[in-house]
Amino acid sequence: MYGVVTRNEEEIEWPEFDRAFYEVKDVTGRHTDPLADAVNMVSCFGDNATAGTDPHLVPVDDEGNKATRDQPYFDWAYICPLAEDYRNGLLSVIETCAELNEDVRLDDVGFPRAEYCHCERCEAAFADSEFDDWRAWRADVITEFVAEATDRIPGKTYFTLYPDPYPGHLYERSGLDVDALAEHVDEFVVPLYDTNYGTTYWLETIASGFQDLLGAPFSVELYAVDVEVENLIHAAEVADEYASDVFFGYQATNARAALRRMGAEEREGESFGPE
Repeated sequence: MYGVVTRNEEEIEWPEFDRAFYEVKDVTGRHTDPLADAVNMVSCFGDNATAGTDPHLVPVDDEGNKATRDQPYFDWAYICPLAEDYRNGLLSVIETCAELNEDVRLDDVGFPRAEYCHCERCEAAFADSEFDDWRAWRADVITEFVAEATDRIPGKTYFTLYPDPYPGHLYERSGLDVDALAEHVDEFVVPLYDTNYGTTYWLETIASGFQDLLGAPFSVELYAVDVEVENLIHAAEVADEYASDVFFGYQATNARAALRRMGAEEREGESFGPE
């Protein structure tokens, strides 16, 4: 199955795509209305706008560094997973999405990095918890949120994973216990983004690693913006060997060209002999 990830409503109807994901809330904090004929996507704890207007909601490490774009390695700002009003707002958005289309995709779920979060909310919650291990407590916080979210999703729950299949890394980095999450998630999505895909050995390596790691189906999402069609086709063919589905992100015209070329090549390869 091939799908598209888009912010453009008209592209979800294009017949080349078996499934369309529509960004309802992205990491900039931009919101738009969900659609009935797309899988609506919600960026959960990535939110530049809220981090700018409500800096007290931003996670901090044990040295007080905020998880914003001012710090190394952060492409966007984060919100603490224990910010109660924000979290309740997310659940309301997810519920609204699910009322229009029963399938929903959860993006940017987790703590921002291994050093986070040591805000007053998190310090107090950990102290009051039954956990002695801070990382186990973090994972429980995230799993509990996902359980609450999926209770509001009557259909299929998609869940985006950071593209690091090395054992223990997702747990240490973001508080993601993939075995616990698999009880709530129907399909994981792994973005394997490149602006060229001139070589794909790394794509195969990462996809193979996730095949070994996950006890649930997963899909690969490719970056389609300005990538040469031949390279995009090759990347899709590699991803398709490991993933249940392949999705193309953020340039539907290029993705459509790749799928049309793939379809044409399959038809050209058909031969019909005498019966």
